[in-house]
Amino acid sequence: MKITKLGHCCLLIEENGVRIMTDPGSFTIPQQEQEKNIDLILISHEHQDHLHVDSVKKVLISNPQAVIISNSAVYKILEKEGIACQIVEKTMSSNFKNIQIEACDHKHGPIYQDYGQVQNTGYFVNNKFYYPGDCFSDPGKPVEILAVPVAGPWLRIGEAIDYAKQINPKNCFPVHDGMIIPQANFGVMVLQHFLKSSTNVAIPEIGKEMEF
Repeated sequence: MKITKLGHCCLLIEENGVRIMTDPGSFTIPQQEQEKNIDLILISHEHQDHLHVDSVKKVLISNPQAVIISNSAVYKILEKEGIACQIVEKTMSSNFKNIQIEACDHKHGPIYQDYGQVQNTGYFVNNKFYYPGDCFSDPGKPVEILAVPVAGPWLRIGEAIDYAKQINPKNCFPVHDGMIIPQANFGVMVLQHFLKSSTNVAIPEIGKEMEF
């Protein structure tokens, strides 16, 4: 599996010839709009840093073949814009061109009381890579590669470390760090310090492919 971080939570995953984009949001508009040959777009939830509707429209112009998978809340937003979306949520699974996509539903991580606690769906790709969106959800099975959210109003870095320890993946790398400059270094530094004995922490460079 090859993964390229376009920024924040927008990733490009390549597996068995299938190209998958996650969360085309407001922090990564230039990067996501230039990508071609996208087969599948996974959207975890409706917040703008994960779903930027106008940019999604432009991504689809360049990639008319792309299929969007998300949850019911995102489906309603996209339906109003005339954008097709397949619902895969809760504990549902779907097979896309022989790539298994499994959903893991939880509320968005708490910011303050119930503010912003929209439906959040994490996605497990081909029994290898788990992308949780904006919560610390456990897919309930071994994870080879984990995207770890490391910054934002809904989390503390200690929670991110505990989450990575709980999941105990073979490999991990930081996401949800678009508000940090430089973006990757902080998350990598902290994860490497606390996970060095159990998990390989990959160092993502924006636009550079990582192979697992």
